[in-house]
Amino acid sequence: MGAVHLLAIESSCDDTAAAVMIDGQIKSNIVAGQNVHELYGGVVPELASRAHQQHIVPVVDRALKEAGINAQQLNAIATTAGPGLIGSLMVGVSFAKSFAMALGIPVIEVNHMQAHILAHFIDEPKPAFPFICLTVSGGHTLITVMHDYFKSEVIGQTIDDAAGEAFDKAAKLLNLPYPGGPLVDKYAQSGNPKAFAFPKPTIPELDYSFSGIKTSILYFLEKQQRQDSAFIERELVHICASIQHTIVAHLMDKLTKAVEQTGIQRVALAGGVSANSALRAALHENGKQRGWEVFVPDFAYCTDNAAMIAQAGLLKWQAGMVAQPDLAPYARN
Repeated sequence: MGAVHLLAIESSCDDTAAAVMIDGQIKSNIVAGQNVHELYGGVVPELASRAHQQHIVPVVDRALKEAGINAQQLNAIATTAGPGLIGSLMVGVSFAKSFAMALGIPVIEVNHMQAHILAHFIDEPKPAFPFICLTVSGGHTLITVMHDYFKSEVIGQTIDDAAGEAFDKAAKLLNLPYPGGPLVDKYAQSGNPKAFAFPKPTIPELDYSFSGIKTSILYFLEKQQRQDSAFIERELVHICASIQHTIVAHLMDKLTKAVEQTGIQRVALAGGVSANSALRAALHENGKQRGWEVFVPDFAYCTDNAAMIAQAGLLKWQAGMVAQPDLAPYARN
């Protein structure tokens, strides 16, 4: 059997992405963002789906050209089937389904969050099973024990908001443009993480909560601005550093507890917030102090991308987990 040529499509939120994997190697990884959401301070689902319709053909075309192949060489198409914004998912899945039907090749449906974790198997070093993965994004915060590629157990998760949302909402309170999470990280690098104290939630076991942190930030900023209207502008870097320190500390506290409870010393990080410099540094530092084997993906595979969909798709292809082209995966999510 020759090399497997796989096209992957990701359209779960506001990034239209396509990647080509040939014989297990990523040959192209294209992402088109959507600036329209900056005007509203967050993703507008209807605008996102419209932008996906505009971007998907050029993005797929570029991915194929950069990989140096044509559509007739493809063996299968992998696509994100959920979770995500239903309108955005429908654009990606409908395109993948139609393209696959035209080519007479199978569709491989991929879970977006599972793909974030499986991105660890794109490049070396790759974690051995079992391992613990902290998956942190704008919509999810999970601690998962991975027993195999497709056998996992969620042992902790947020009971309200996700860590990525906490970063973005905090940024909005600081009048930073969307997406604000990366800007909080940028400014925090010049600030004092102990300048201002925000209470960490006391949630039992391995679950997370970020709604209380957001509320405490809101009340703190309102109080300070009543006394000094220039407070945010003057103390921005220190506020960002303190917010980031609180969120990362909460994430690491539960992760450390998970390692202690399970006895699993292999620890991985995944999801969009895994690009956060403080979180990456904290994981490496804890790993060094506690003897963990730490795995952190390349920045290109942290935020939403199609390379991770390709990797998950390849593993499903190898396991025979494919669908016929006439299936509509989004209808079952």
